[in-house]
Amino acid sequence: MSNTKLEVYPLSDIDFLKVHGRTTGNLSPLTLFWTGSAIEFNVKGSELWIEVEVGYEHYEPWISVLINEVPVSRQMLIAGRYWVCLFRGMNENALKNVRVVKDLQAMNADPGCSLQIHAVKSDGEFLPVKDKPYKLEFIGDSITSGEGAIGAKAEEDWIPMWFSAMHNYSTITAEILNAEHRIISQSGWGVLTSWDNNPRSNIPDYYEHVCGLLTGDKNTALGAFEENNFAAWQPDVVVINLGTNDGGAFHTPEWRDESTGETHKQRLNEDGSYREEDIEVFERAAESFLIKLRKYNAHAHLVWAYGMLGIPMMPAICRAVDAYVKKMGDRKVSVFQLPTITDETVGARNHPGVLAHQDAAKALAGYIKGILPKR
Repeated sequence: MSNTKLEVYPLSDIDFLKVHGRTTGNLSPLTLFWTGSAIEFNVKGSELWIEVEVGYEHYEPWISVLINEVPVSRQMLIAGRYWVCLFRGMNENALKNVRVVKDLQAMNADPGCSLQIHAVKSDGEFLPVKDKPYKLEFIGDSITSGEGAIGAKAEEDWIPMWFSAMHNYSTITAEILNAEHRIISQSGWGVLTSWDNNPRSNIPDYYEHVCGLLTGDKNTALGAFEENNFAAWQPDVVVINLGTNDGGAFHTPEWRDESTGETHKQRLNEDGSYREEDIEVFERAAESFLIKLRKYNAHAHLVWAYGMLGIPMMPAICRAVDAYVKKMGDRKVSVFQLPTITDETVGARNHPGVLAHQDAAKALAGYIKGILPKR
């Protein structure tokens, strides 16, 4: 084991640092907002640490550490500013690929939740990280946040421990296709409303910002509400996995804004079918979102992937995609049905477990392989 003194490097001093996920571009410090956001290094040396600064009021961030693309540790990060050891005692001459991944989604429900990385310290040297040939963006809800992908089937608590960016169809799909990926997701949210009919809890309204669905002065200061720099990272494929919560809203009570008295409700007919004028509002919202996605992702193939928790909204999604294609003449849009969970593949909180995510990733990667540009 090397006894070489560890040197501290602010992130901004590391030439060969790779950042994954939407950020403001600021490295002093770097804020990781979304699930699956990460920092990646290629490093020689026997030891490596990162300096984190963590805050939260209710929901603590979790991270996974991968060395040479294999997860080796997963941990809760408590509040404060401190050093976390990623590895010690390794062969100082061997090149290690190291990735630190945020396992928890951006937390709309906790304006105090933040994860920042200030610096690293090591006895080694940093070397270039090779770019992967493809880029994928995944937009979704709790499924894409990996809620319930980890933990026993009996777990019912809504806590960060049961969220996973690693046991997640998006990450597994990207691994199969040798692609970089980004995730934009929020549990309970939809295209038009959240599961409880709140029309403000929809992903499309916040898509153009770095992490617009966050709240509070702290996140304002961190740059969450800045315009995202789309030119800096253009995906080959955008996967939209939304609609599950919009479907759920038909079966939950109306949402009411206590301050204004405003109410919203997606309604069923007496026979249990969706009321036509309400499902049409959903379809228009989906169509509008596709228009917005095309505006910011000029060359990407847009794939609406849906079905892991059933397919009640599939006809409406197909109609919305058809309407968009007819209106815009855009042929790089399609719908893909994901495999539905079973008793064997369900995870915690009645959400897809790791086996369900693996099934979905295998199917989706096979489909995307056929539409990726040849490189």
